[in-house]
Amino acid sequence: QVQLVESGGGLVQPGGSLRLSCAASGSIPSVYVMGWYRQAPGKQRELVAEITSGVPANYVDSVKGRFTISRDNAKNTVYLQMDRLKPEDTAVYYCNVRAYYGGNYVDYWGKGTLVTVSS
Repeated sequence: QVQLVESGGGLVQPGGSLRLSCAASGSIPSVYVMGWYRQAPGKQRELVAEITSGVPANYVDSVKGRFTISRDNAKNTVYLQMDRLKPEDTAVYYCNVRAYYGGNYVDYWGKGTLVTVSS
């Protein structure tokens, strides 16, 4: 099992910045992808960004150039730096770890942290 604890959400004005953090603990395998998803009211959960060691990070088009994902493998922590935030970025953000065990994988999810972009 892998446990995920998120932090860093809150209320910010348009154009502002927030930094989300997610720390993973438990039985973490050597191969895993860390990422952030979000779900806005009335919409499906979507991938925001994901990162794997040694591979360029992947971003949804709507956040490219504004958000930066990074990870600290020593701390099993993933970060999402969100700059130039827009009202449409308002959502609950979920941390995800996709842990690979041989040929299979298991998705683990955090409880979510609310990001509200409003003046």
